[in-house]
Amino acid sequence: MSKSLKLVIFDCDGTLVDSQDMIVAAMHHTYRAHGLPMPSRESLLGIVGLSLPDAFAVLGDGRAGFPVAALVARYRTEFHALREGGKYLEPLYPGARDCLDALSARPDVLLSVATGKSRRGVAEVLGRHDLLDRFHTIQTADDAPSKPHPGMVIAAMRAAAVEAADTVVVGDTAFDIEMARAAGAAAIGVSWGYHRPAALHGAGAHAVIEDFSALLPALERMWTR
Repeated sequence: MSKSLKLVIFDCDGTLVDSQDMIVAAMHHTYRAHGLPMPSRESLLGIVGLSLPDAFAVLGDGRAGFPVAALVARYRTEFHALREGGKYLEPLYPGARDCLDALSARPDVLLSVATGKSRRGVAEVLGRHDLLDRFHTIQTADDAPSKPHPGMVIAAMRAAAVEAADTVVVGDTAFDIEMARAAGAAAIGVSWGYHRPAALHGAGAHAVIEDFSALLPALERMWTR
């Protein structure tokens, strides 16, 4: 393996943590508060990874007068209320902690996060799992345009002083893969999240893995090419 420093950038929702139940519940409360018909669960999970304004714009499908800003504000309120209430959990996916521990222990690897969540939101969920110290930098929707724009990946590479050729993005949606490719980085899709493997391959994923135990071998194969 090349001795150059490597950067691995993880998505959060659908990749590290399973937040789908809380996302859907917060969406239900939000749409009900505005008297709007609820999108299907598949539609809601399909926009996970986008920043909230972009997500609601997609769900609104260009309808005139669709209250994107009001929905964003209400969703944030509902989501944080659900988290504080403790009824819904955002568990780590199996193997996530062991994988992060193994990677963060390596002197030749830096870890980052690139997420459509707010900085407050990602700090809360990763802090709850005591994972914040694993990451060299955390890029959020507060800091850059929504995925699939490459801004978050570019910012993470700049902060780590790592080139695109030594950077890999790990995510569960086509937005993650497209973001990585737009930044010139490699991309590994995960099959346990919110977009199907065919969509990840179609977006240009270099590999799609079935569980976290397969991530280290996939990275090693990329790094030894």
